[in-house]
Amino acid sequence: MQKTIDASKLELKESIVNIRRVAKTVKGGRNMRFSVTVVVGDGEGHVGVGLGKAREIPEGVRKAIEDAKKKLIFVPMVGTTIPHKNLGIFGAGRVLLMPGSPGTGVIAGSSVRTVLELAGVKDIRAKSIGSNNAGNMAYATIEGLKGLKTLSEISRLRGKTKEEILGKISIAEKLEKIDKPEKAPIEADGQTEDEAKAEDEVKDEEKAPIEAEGQAEDEAKAEDEAKDEAETEDEAETEPEEEKTDGED
Repeated sequence: MQKTIDASKLELKESIVNIRRVAKTVKGGRNMRFSVTVVVGDGEGHVGVGLGKAREIPEGVRKAIEDAKKKLIFVPMVGTTIPHKNLGIFGAGRVLLMPGSPGTGVIAGSSVRTVLELAGVKDIRAKSIGSNNAGNMAYATIEGLKGLKTLSEISRLRGKTKEEILGKISIAEKLEKIDKPEKAPIEADGQTEDEAKAEDEVKDEEKAPIEAEGQAEDEAKAEDEAKDEAETEDEAETEPEEEKTDGED
């Protein structure tokens, strides 16, 4: 949502787009009034469209100008044209806005041309592909200008660099990014992933002598058990011989 623009600080120009006579049928007959559509802008990126109704045309114009000043928008531009192509939709009105190279001029008609000129766009192509109602076309143009975004704004929203968005990053740089992933963010305790790995390696080295001592003790126990088993086997072999000698006696 765009911020409200203070119209009192701008030097605005007004242009009447359309004046229509409208009637409202009531019990006593028909009330005739005038509906006026006005565009205001400073030619430096600020533009707005307003609608006013009154019994007399001057009063309708005054109301329309006040309404337009309340609805001012800022149009982002790249040089003398718009940043990219965009489609503005308002009711049945559809206006396609396309950037133009320097020297193109304002290729548009009816109320679309009035809005673009008061916005300060010098090189642009526009095509109305919907209703030909002057009011709807003016409001559709405003909607199309509202949706424009600059490259810096898009890069900030998407979290990418301008080169990545434009596709100018080289294949070698892409491969480097794949092979060398970005470092992990700083953890809650203030250590990076590399520092944590280094600490784990130091701890493993400290544990290694203790594990070696434990293995040596296990091997010594195994040797003692093997000796005990061998001694028990020798004793078992000598016992039958002693029994034989006792029998002979």
